[in-house]
Order: sequence, then C-alpha cells, then structure tokens
Amino acid sequence: MTKDAATGSSFMVRSDTEGDARPEGDAPPEGDTRSEGDTRPERLVGGEAEVPGRRARPAFRLLVTAWLRRRLWRTVLLLTGGLTVKGKLPKGGCVVVANHSSHADTAVLLAALSVARAPRVAAAADYWFRNRVRRLVCSVLAAAFPVRRHGGGYSDLQAIAGPMLRAGHAVVVFPEGTRGAGRVGTFRRGAVDLAVSNGVPVVPVALSGTAELLPKRGRLRPHAVRVRIGRPLTSPDADTARTAVLELLAEIRPRDSRVRRRIARLAVSWKGLGLVAAWSFTEALSWPLLPELALAVLCVAAPRAGLRLTVSAAVASVAGGLVALALYSGTSVDLPQPLTTTRMHTTAQKEIRSEGARAVRHQPASGIPYKVYAAEAGRAGVPAGEWALRSTAARGERIVGVGLVLTLIGVLTQRWRRFFPQYLIFVGVAFIALFTLVIGSWR
Repeated sequence: MTKDAATGSSFMVRSDTEGDARPEGDAPPEGDTRSEGDTRPERLVGGEAEVPGRRARPAFRLLVTAWLRRRLWRTVLLLTGGLTVKGKLPKGGCVVVANHSSHADTAVLLAALSVARAPRVAAAADYWFRNRVRRLVCSVLAAAFPVRRHGGGYSDLQAIAGPMLRAGHAVVVFPEGTRGAGRVGTFRRGAVDLAVSNGVPVVPVALSGTAELLPKRGRLRPHAVRVRIGRPLTSPDADTARTAVLELLAEIRPRDSRVRRRIARLAVSWKGLGLVAAWSFTEALSWPLLPELALAVLCVAAPRAGLRLTVSAAVASVAGGLVALALYSGTSVDLPQPLTTTRMHTTAQKEIRSEGARAVRHQPASGIPYKVYAAEAGRAGVPAGEWALRSTAARGERIVGVGLVLTLIGVLTQRWRRFFPQYLIFVGVAFIALFTLVIGSWR
C-alpha cells in the first residue's frame, strides 16, 4: 500500500519486471528441477517438497501484538456501527487482496483477519514513514512496513514481505492503486506476482461500508462494516483476483429499507432539523406528542444526525417553556393542552407553589407534561431566568440523554436496517401503550 501525492490514498506497487515476477537477473538455483515458469520456492522436509509458509506460524510476540490490534480496532468498530465477518484465512502465509475505498480499510482488515496469521500491511515509505511519529503510529497501530513507491517498490515488497509470507503471515495489499469512488478499479499485478513468487495463495476479501464509515476527504461517521473472506486462489492473474472480490462484494451488500432511507434523507437535512425544533417548541406549549418520539424515528434512521437533532430538540423545548411562562404570566391566555388531566395541573401547581422553579425536576419521572409545569410556573410568577436554568437541568438533560441513547441504538442496529418499518410499528405501539398508561394513572 502506497500513497498518491495528490490525495494521500494508498496504492499497490507493480512488479519491477514486466513479465517475470523475479527481479531481472535472478535465476533458479543450481539443481532446481522446477520448470522455468514455476517461481515458487520450495524446500525438502522428510523427502517431500513443502511450500514455504503453509505450515509456518508467526512468532508468539507477533501473535500477541496482532491480538491487541484486533481488540483495539474491534472495539472502535463496535462503537461506530459494528463489524460482521464471514469466512476465514487459510493456514500458512497468504497475500490478501481487497477493494479499497477508505483509510478505514486497514483498521477493518486488522480487526477481521485471523490473529493466527498476524496480518501485516504494505504502506508507502515516503508518506507513512517520512517522520518518526508517523512511522511509530503506522508500525504499531497498522502493522505496516515501508515500501518505496518511486522505483524499487516491488523489490522492497519481495525483500520484506517474502520472509513474512514464509513465516506464516498474511500480507495485505490493495491492488487498485488508490481509494475508489464507488466502484472497484483495475487490479495491478504486484500482489499476485508476490504470492506466486513465494508459493502462497491469494485470498480475495470484500469490504462493504468503509466508504460510508470514513469517506474520502470526509469525517468519521457511524456505519456498519461487513467483511467477506473468500476462498484462496492458487496462482491467479490480477483480473481473476478482481473478479473474485467483485463476487464477494455482491454477496455482502447490506439490504436496507426504502422507508428508512427516505426518513434518513429528511433527518440529515435542514428540514429535519427544523421539524424537530418546531415539534419540541410546540410540545412545550400545546402539542401532545413528546419530542422523544420524533427522535426515536429520526436518530435511529440517521444516527450521524443524532447529536444535532438531539441538541435542537433540547434547546427548542426549553425555549418553548420560556414562551409558555411568559404567556401564562399575568395574562388570561389558556392554550389547549390535549391529553392532560385536572389532577396533573393540580399536582404541578402544588409543587410549583412549594418549590418554585425547582419543581420542574419532578417532571421527567412524574409523567406530567412539561407544558403543564410551564403553564403553572407562569401563573405563579416564577422568574424567567430561574425557570430557564431549572428547565435546562431537568427537561434538557432528559431529552439529551434519550436522544444519545437512540443515536447509539441507530449505530448498533445498522446491519438490521431492512427491519426499520417493523421498528416503526414497535415504537408506535409502545408509545401508545405507555401514553395510555401514564394518562390513566393521572385520572
């Protein structure tokens, strides 16, 4: 893996030679009976030829560091949408070829591939290893080794990755040459040449979701990632390896709900932000449906918009409470407040008279709507500043807490997005049941 100067994206170096995978001038050792086209090294064990890397196992300390990296990246991916892996690597060394669309690809592969193969990744020497800090981070966190990209790259790859393959490592290469933009590009031949010349298989791997997780020139966004490890290929050409990756990609493309996609488009737009703000503001005055209901739909449909939707709901709700306070303070205004009861108003009135603005702290647990407390606080002449402070601590904190939990649910359930319509039905039924129970308890 190397970096192109314009974008910093990774690419696989090609063979230094056009035809043979061996560096020019190299010849089979004297006494080698293999055919001229067979470049696989072999050694005799008990009278039988053994392909290097097939029975080898990386050193114990390398297995430990591979396990630590795997734990690290799996934890990160769990918090950013989850990781699903299907398939496994063969025993012994192998060259892993995968589609490349994001800088997150390396981390995903380190989390997905077997610790027993202690995966290593080829990286551009002039980019990832150009200073001490990058060199340390790349080596420790990405298990990378340097490869020149301007002349001699394939020789570097053979010199460094060859012994790794024969020691049983999986060496990761991205043969496209750069991060793709929605499609898998042409595979260059360096990866398959490396595998053939070292007598190890090529393992095609498909990655889905990394472009959404960390887009090219974009920021990290929560998204589920899927990895499909294919069957080993013996001495394939570059086109065969690419076809295998494409077939695996077709198998793991996640299914989604059209309803969810439409709601997600609304959630990430300014219209969605305005809808949540208007919903929360009017609920503090008269609207009977809690802002948490809107968040339960929008934050789960589009968790990347969850934080701003949640903050918008909290701010708008407190603002609506202040407007309600002003309307009910010293005026005869009496806005309709459907789905509230006389007992709710009586209880809120007693608490406001006894505790002042502090009484709003009872609202989240009592089931009495925020608008009831705001109306009674206005009638009691509670100061606006104190009301804003206490409302933010009570109502605002609850909305933020619920919104963040719903956003996390949206992140962790991305692999099941095809069931979003069923989720909406569940939310609707649960809300009606809970609402009926609360109102019934205050009659």
